[in-house]
Amino acid sequence: MRYDTQIFFQKSSPGAYDTETGNYEEDTVKEEMRYASVMDTKTEMLKLVYGSIKQGSLTLHIQNHYKKEFDFIRIGEKRYQVDYTRKLRTKQTFIVSEVA
Repeated sequence: MRYDTQIFFQKSSPGAYDTETGNYEEDTVKEEMRYASVMDTKTEMLKLVYGSIKQGSLTLHIQNHYKKEFDFIRIGEKRYQVDYTRKLRTKQTFIVSEVA
C-alpha cells in the first residue's frame, strides 16, 4: 500500500459580520495536508455503507489517526465528505463521497 497521494483535511469558519458595511466577510478554510493511499471503494463496501452503488466514492487510508475536527477532505480540486470512518491500531480508514 503506497501513501503517495496528498489529501487535505479542511476546516471552514464562517466570515465575521462587518457592522460598517452590513456584509459578512468571506468564509475562511484552513487545510492540513497528509499523505494517503487512495483507491476506489469495493462494491461490497458500497452496498454495506450506502445500501446501493454510489458513484464517486473512494476509500482512503492514512498512517496514524487524524484527531482534529474537519468538515471535508480535498483531493486535487474535488471535495469529499466522510461517510464512514474506522480507526485501526496504527491506521485510519475513510470512505468518502464527492460533494457537488
